[in-house]
Formats: sequence, C-alpha cells, structure tokens
Amino acid sequence: MFSLAIIETFNGKTANIQVLHLPQFFFEIPRPKKHIILPNVLAISQVEKLFAQLENLKHKTMLYLAYSAGLRVSEVVNMKLSDIHSERMVINVKGAKGKKDRTVALSEGILELLRQYYVVYKPKFWLFEGQIEGESYSSRSLQSVFQRAKAATRIHQPVTFHSLRHSYATHLHEAGTDIKLIQELLGHNDLKTTLRYTHVSKRTLENSRSPFDALTIKKSN
Repeated sequence: MFSLAIIETFNGKTANIQVLHLPQFFFEIPRPKKHIILPNVLAISQVEKLFAQLENLKHKTMLYLAYSAGLRVSEVVNMKLSDIHSERMVINVKGAKGKKDRTVALSEGILELLRQYYVVYKPKFWLFEGQIEGESYSSRSLQSVFQRAKAATRIHQPVTFHSLRHSYATHLHEAGTDIKLIQELLGHNDLKTTLRYTHVSKRTLENSRSPFDALTIKKSN
C-alpha cells in the first residue's frame, strides 16, 4: 500500500497530508512574502509645530515624554511614578508589548517638565491620572489629544500617536545612533523590525544625489 505525503508550509507550520493507494512524494508550498509597510515619520520641524499646539500641561507632558523616549500610547498611560528614576536619569518601561521590560534614557528637559507637572497635578500612583481618581489616563483620550494637535498643525500625512515613536527611532538613526542600540531602546525582538527605519531615514539617502541635478537643462521655476 502506498501513500502520498504532502508537506505544506503555512504560517511557519508544516502539515503532512497522506493519501492512500498513491506513491509517496513530497510537495512543499512556499510561504507568501510578507508585505513590508514603512512607518510614517514626522520631520523634526513638524514635531516642533505639533508640540506648539499643546497648551494643557498634562497633554504637553504626555506627548513630550512619548517622543523623547519612543513610547507607545499604552506605555505612557500605564507609566507609574516609580518608573521615573531621576537619580539614574532613566525610565523603566514595565510590561511593554510582549510582556518585556526595558530601560530608556530620561531627557533632562523632560525631567524638568515632569517636575513642573508634579507640582501642579500631584499624582499619587499613576504618573498620568484620568478623570476618575485612582485610574490611569485613557489611551483613547491621549490619541484624541494627538489628533487635535495634528489637525491644528495641518499635517496632511497619515500619522497617528504611534508616529511619535517612529519619529523618535528615525531621528535617532539620522543623528548617527547605532541601529542595534535603537533596537534595544524600542524593545524589538527582531532587528528586521528596527531596520525599517533605515528605509525612511535621511541618513540613508544623504550620499545619494538625484541624476536630475546633474542635467544641464534650464529648470523652470
């Protein structure tokens, strides 16, 4: 008695299918290539204009903190007072995506802003408390703060709150930070995820000159 064995690879798993009364052979189906989506990144000038729209001290502190440390919206709203270590000038990000902890640098400018914020709001446990006492600030509310500032700045790119994290990583790369260090700061498991930022970084293109600029034709205004 013969059998047909088909090895099918799908989502990283292999299936062995056997059919009676047929000679045995193996047939491997390749996985489709995953589409790579490049992140939407704000220019530094756009970040400055967006931040200029923020008047509320709490909103300003949350968005400044997110950009300064490459934080996700969930990481900002779940930040505790004890996560800010001013003596070591670090921020301890606990229970991030994938249940991973990581440590990022605390900006001196952000520390000064946090001290101003603390004097006004006096948070007890959560760094950013919501309207209900004892609860943290809402992720949806913080995303709305970003979208209102974006609309006021008239930024037309399809950017979201998460674009502050993308911008942080890209601006670090443009400033010469090693890609492996950026990977650690973002908490990425796979370097390939971090390498996306090299595709949108001006540093990658700075030595590339368009051949159009070498043409001797008269360029109209």
